[in-house]
Amino acid sequence: MHLDRLITILEIIAVAGRPVSATEIQRATGLPKPTCYRLVQTLQDQGLVTAPAGDGRVVIGERLIRIALLGKSDVDVRRAAAPLLKAAAVQFNETVFLSRFRNSQVEIIHVETPEDPARAYIHPGLGVRPMHACSCSKAIAAFAEPEFQACIISGSLKAYTEHTLTTEAELRADFARIVERGFADCDQEIDLGIASVAAPVSIGNIGATFSVGAVGPIRRFGEAYRSEIGRKLVDLATRVSGAIQLCNVVEV
Repeated sequence: MHLDRLITILEIIAVAGRPVSATEIQRATGLPKPTCYRLVQTLQDQGLVTAPAGDGRVVIGERLIRIALLGKSDVDVRRAAAPLLKAAAVQFNETVFLSRFRNSQVEIIHVETPEDPARAYIHPGLGVRPMHACSCSKAIAAFAEPEFQACIISGSLKAYTEHTLTTEAELRADFARIVERGFADCDQEIDLGIASVAAPVSIGNIGATFSVGAVGPIRRFGEAYRSEIGRKLVDLATRVSGAIQLCNVVEV
C-alpha cells in the first residue's frame, strides 16, 4: 500500500508538466494531508522528486531520471538522438557518432555518415573504446569524479600509436585542456591517419553519461578544423541531452 501511494504521487507529478504543490497532490490523490506531505517529503529525501524553486512545489528528480536512463536501451537512446546526429552529419559533411558510458567503459552506439556521394569518410565502427585514447571516452572521463580519473590513469595505458598519451602527466594535462575547451580530440592516438573530436553530453546533474563526436582523415581533421567542429559539437551535445531527457521524462 505504501509503495502504491508513492507510485501514484510520482505519476501525478510526472504528467503535470510543471512544478506541483503538496496541496495539489493531496487533492488529486485524496490522501490525508499528513500522509501526503510525509510521502512527498520521503520522495524528496530520496532524490526522486525535487523542488527547483525552493517553494515546495516539486518536479521529477534527477535520481528518478537517472534510473529511467540506466534502464533505457540503446535502441531508445538512438531513436531520440538519431535525427539530430543525421542533421549534424549532413551539416558537417563528416561522420558523426554517439557514445555511451556504462559498466566503467565507453561504447560507440550509433553512427551517422555524410550524404555527399563524393565525400570520402571514415566509419569508426561500434563498440568499446579505450578510456585514455579516444575523443569519445576522454570527453566523458575529463568531467568525471577524480576517483574515476585516477582509475583510468592507474590502468593499462596501451600505446596504440606513437601519438597515444601513456603517462599520468600527459593525461591529466589533456583532461584539464578538455574541461577548459569543452570538448576532446584524438590526433591519431588509436589509428594513424585518423582523428576525431567529441563533446560530453551531460544529463542534468547526473553528469556526462554520453558523448557526441565526429571523425575523419587527418588530412582534413587538422587542429584548427577539430577546434571548429568541437565548438559545434558542444552545441549539438546540449540538444542531444535535451532529446534524451525529454524522452525519459515523458516515459517516467
